[in-house]
Amino acid sequence: MKDSSNSDGDPITPEGDRRTQEELSSGDAKRRAKSEEAEPGPHQDAALIAGETLQQVGASSTGEFPGLDSRTSPATATGRHAFLVGAGILISRIVGLVRQRVFAHYFGNSGAGDAFTAAFRIPNFLQNVFGEGALSASFIPVYARLLAQGDEKEAGKVANAIFGLLALVTSLFVLVGVLATPYFVTAIAAGFQDERRELTITLVRIFFPGAGLLVLSAWCLGVLNSHHRFFISYTAPVAWNVSIIVALIFYGRRLDLFPLAEITAWASVVGSALQFGVQLPTVLRLLHRFHPVIDIANAHVKQVVHNFFPVFMSRGVVQISAFVDAFLASYLGEGAMAALNYSQSLYTLPVSLFGMSVSAAELPTMAKALVATEVIAETLRRRLDEGLHRIAFFIVPSSMAFLALGDVIAAVLYQTGKFTHADSRYVWAILAGSSVGLLASTLGRLYSSTFYALHDTRTPLRYALLRVLLTTALGYLFAMPLPRALGIELKWGVAGLTASAGIAGWVEFILLRRTLNKRIGRTGLALSFVGKLWLGAGAGAAVGWALKLLLGQRHPLPLAAIVLGAYGLTYFGVTAAFGLPEARSVLARARRLLRISH
Repeated sequence: MKDSSNSDGDPITPEGDRRTQEELSSGDAKRRAKSEEAEPGPHQDAALIAGETLQQVGASSTGEFPGLDSRTSPATATGRHAFLVGAGILISRIVGLVRQRVFAHYFGNSGAGDAFTAAFRIPNFLQNVFGEGALSASFIPVYARLLAQGDEKEAGKVANAIFGLLALVTSLFVLVGVLATPYFVTAIAAGFQDERRELTITLVRIFFPGAGLLVLSAWCLGVLNSHHRFFISYTAPVAWNVSIIVALIFYGRRLDLFPLAEITAWASVVGSALQFGVQLPTVLRLLHRFHPVIDIANAHVKQVVHNFFPVFMSRGVVQISAFVDAFLASYLGEGAMAALNYSQSLYTLPVSLFGMSVSAAELPTMAKALVATEVIAETLRRRLDEGLHRIAFFIVPSSMAFLALGDVIAAVLYQTGKFTHADSRYVWAILAGSSVGLLASTLGRLYSSTFYALHDTRTPLRYALLRVLLTTALGYLFAMPLPRALGIELKWGVAGLTASAGIAGWVEFILLRRTLNKRIGRTGLALSFVGKLWLGAGAGAAVGWALKLLLGQRHPLPLAAIVLGAYGLTYFGVTAAFGLPEARSVLARARRLLRISH
C-alpha cells in the first residue's frame, strides 16, 4: 500500500535511471518514426462490433484516442476493455459454477471426485504454463506493437510462426505426458492407493489431448486480445463447461462414479475442441492468411521466444506450488482434494473477474503506450494506479465475504445431492484461508503485467520462485504439524495450505511493487482508500452475519439472497458515503439499468 513514508516510491529522474529512460525513449522515437511513415493498417478501420473493438492508440502525444470522442480518456477506454473482459469472464465463470454444482451433486467429496480433481491438475499444467499467462505476456506485447505500427503483414507472420511452434511443442508434451502418466500420478498424488490411483492414471491420459487443444485456444486469445476482441476470447470457455455439464446430466444417474468420471473426462476433451473452434473463425478473419510455419529466424519471433521462457518458468514454478498443494492434500483424507478444488473455483472467481479483466485489458494498451508516448513512466504509473483502484474496490469485499460468510456462499453454489451442509462448512474453512492473500494475488497480477509491458519477464520470475519456496515450506507446516499441534482433524490442514499461499502472495506482491516503483516512480493505493474499503466490507459482514444468525437454518438459496444481498448493499452504501468514485460509478450504472428496465 502507498503512504507518504515510503522511500521506495520516489519518481525516477534522468540522473537516477538514465540508462532505462534513454533506451526506452530512443526505441520509442525510432518506432514512432517508422509508424509515421507506414500506412495505417486495416485493423485501425475495423468496425465497432458489439462494443468489442476500439481503434488502437496512435502515435500522437496529445493524449487523445483516434476514433474516440476527445473527452474519452485512456482510463475510460481501458475501462471499457476491462468491462468486456470482465463480462466475458463473468459469463464463463457463471457457467463454470453451474458445472461445479452439477459435479458436486454427483460426486460430492468422494474418492472419485478426488481422482478427477487430481487427474485434471496434471495436464492442466500444460495449459497454464504454455497457455494464456505465458503466451499473453510474451506474444501480445510484440504482436500488439506491430499492429500499432500498422505492420499487419509482419504481425500475421509472427502469429502464424508462434502457432506452428506451439502446435509442435504441445504435441510432443502431450505424447510424453500420456506415456509418463503413472510417474506424474505418483508425484502429485502419492497418497492415493489402489482404485483411486488407477482411476487417476486413466483420467490423466484422457485429459492430456484436451489440454493441448486449450494451449492452441490460448493462442487465439492472444490474437483476439491484441485486436481488442476481448468478449469472444473470454466467453469461449463456456463451450468447454457446457460439454461437461451435458455429459454429467445425461450419464449421472446411469453410471457409477468411476465410469462417470471417465465419461466426464472425455466430455472435457470435446469441450476443449469446441473452445478452440469457436474462436478460430474470428482469428482467421483478423489474420487474413492462416499459414502455420516453424520460423525461428524471424527477429520478432525470436523476441517472443526470448520473452516466453522467463514467463514459462514463472508460470511453471507457480504450478509447482499447486502440485505441492495437491500432493499434501492427498494425505489429508478422502474428500480433501475435491474440497480444495471447490474452494479454488470460488477463490479464482474474483481474481478472474477483477484482477484478470483489468490486467488483460491493460497489457496490450500498456505495450502500445511504449510506442505512443515519450512519457513512459508517467503513463504507466497512471494506468497502473487506476487499475489498482478498480481491482481493490471489488477484491476487498470478496475477501471479507469469503472470510465471514463463506459457508453461505459454498452452500448456495454446491449444497445439493451428495454435497452436504458439513461439506459447505469444510469448503468455508478453506475459503477463509484463501482470503488471506486474495488482495495481494490480484494486485500482483497487474504489477506483473506492467513488467511484461516493459518487456521485463525476469523480475516476476525471480519473485515467483521465492513465492513457491515460501508456499512449499509454510504449506507443509500449516497442513501437517499445525493441525496435530492444535489437536484437530488432519483434514482441516487444507485450510492451512491456502493460508500459507496467501502469506507468500503478500511477500511476492510487496517485492513486485517495490521493484517497479524504483523504475517508474511511486505506485500503489493510499492507506486511507484501503481503510475505507475494509470499513465498508466490515460493516457489510456485520450486517450479513447478524441476518444469518437471525434467520437460522434456511434453504441455501433464500438465505444467500438475503444475507449476501444485505452485505453487498451495505458495502456499496458505506463506500459511496465515503465519496469513493468507484462506488458512485457502480451505483450510477445500477440506476441506469433500473431506468432502462422500466
